[in-house]
Amino acid sequence: MRHEHYGRHFGPQREFRVPVNIVKHDESYEMLIFAPDRNKEDFKINVQGLELTISYEVKDNLNEKRNWIRQEFSKSSFHRTFMIDNTVDTENISAQYNNGILQLMLPIVPGSEKPAQEINVN
Repeated sequence: MRHEHYGRHFGPQREFRVPVNIVKHDESYEMLIFAPDRNKEDFKINVQGLELTISYEVKDNLNEKRNWIRQEFSKSSFHRTFMIDNTVDTENISAQYNNGILQLMLPIVPGSEKPAQEINVN
C-alpha cells in the first residue's frame, strides 16, 4: 500500500476525517476504520485500478431533527481513498463491520513482494 488521497465530505458540513489504522501481516494488509453507529449496508467499498475507496453517506437527517442537549459526535458521512499496489489481490478483498469498526482484509499475492535490495554507491 502507498499514500492516501484525501476525499471530501458529502454534504454541507465541514469535512470529517474518519480514523484509519493499517497493519501489515505476512500474507495480507488489515485496515481498521473507526466508524461507530453506522449501518453496514451503507458503506461503499470500491477498487478501481490502484485506488481503494471507502465511503459512507448518511441517508437521513436524524441529527438535525433531535433536540440535542449536548452533541459531541455525529454520524457523519466520509470518503477516504488509498493507493494500493500490484501486490494486493484486489479480487479477494473482504470486509466486515463489528463493534463500530469496519475491517478490510487485503490479501497479498503470494510471491509478489520483492526482497529488500541494497544499492552500492560507486
